[in-house]
Amino acid sequence: MSSSTATVADEGVAAAPHGRRPHAPRRDTKRSRWAPLWLISPAGIVMIIVIVAPIVFLVYTSFTDYDQRSLFTGAYDAVGLQQYTDIFSDPDFYRSLFLTLWFTAAMVLGSVVVGVAVSELLTRLGTVMKYVVTVVLIFAWGMPNVASSQVWNWLFQPGYGIVNWLLKQLHIFGDTTDLSWSNNKWLALLCIWMLVVWQAVPFIALTTYAAQTQIDPAYREAARIDGASERRIYFSITLNFLKPTLLLITVLSIIWDFNVFNQIWLITQGGPDNGTATLGVWTYMTAFTNFKIGTGAAISVVTTVLLMVISGFYVRRLLKSGEDL
Repeated sequence: MSSSTATVADEGVAAAPHGRRPHAPRRDTKRSRWAPLWLISPAGIVMIIVIVAPIVFLVYTSFTDYDQRSLFTGAYDAVGLQQYTDIFSDPDFYRSLFLTLWFTAAMVLGSVVVGVAVSELLTRLGTVMKYVVTVVLIFAWGMPNVASSQVWNWLFQPGYGIVNWLLKQLHIFGDTTDLSWSNNKWLALLCIWMLVVWQAVPFIALTTYAAQTQIDPAYREAARIDGASERRIYFSITLNFLKPTLLLITVLSIIWDFNVFNQIWLITQGGPDNGTATLGVWTYMTAFTNFKIGTGAAISVVTTVLLMVISGFYVRRLLKSGEDL
């Protein structure tokens, strides 16, 4: 070996710290790149098993004639797009879709309006009453919707329901003691609407109140000095700063209210005469009452796509409003 070659080799060894080879850091870099993936792999595996696999099976089932027979024998046939063709040619689908869209809009609008009003009330209360109202909201929010739906049934129960008794005492609607809310489509929808709004208000009110506390009071003080009324200050300053929060709340409310099932099923079971059967209820009745599981899977896929399209519009608005701030 020549002296120049030996010198270069010696310099390479000397440049490596603690006698390690120069290529060792590259292997460490590769390991560090894989480390986060190894750390999240347990959670990722669970998500694949619990979320991804059922969704894949749902989509696959929507292209088959999976039914009650298939549950016992495991036999089913691929039918292609037949399930989707049957859905879009069924008048019940469009009836349930129309009901779901306008009822979701009513629930979201009612929840946001009442929730924002309660959050404004919190800003005007004293310290003691503010804590009392906050605790009450948290307890209402923490109540399971199955339990609250059963309580709601008792409140509106014909014969001994407290709501019917109170209406009777007003002497406006006559004798409402035996009024059955669940046997009338519009009364049943009103009852469910009030329940869903009551359950959604605590989250909206507390979230909006938290956002309001972050608004610099200097803006309101400057507006008052300029002679602006409290109403003008609220609509021009407060709501303007709350736009991103309200958009986020609206997106979440659309997702939750579009998928409302427990409240409807526990109060009316889709009746009377399917008058309260939204897409979620109609899907359940098709798949688990009539045992047309393939058709129910197809309805679920269509519902998911519709919800993604509707939510995507608001998510885009939300991102755009964040960029403008």
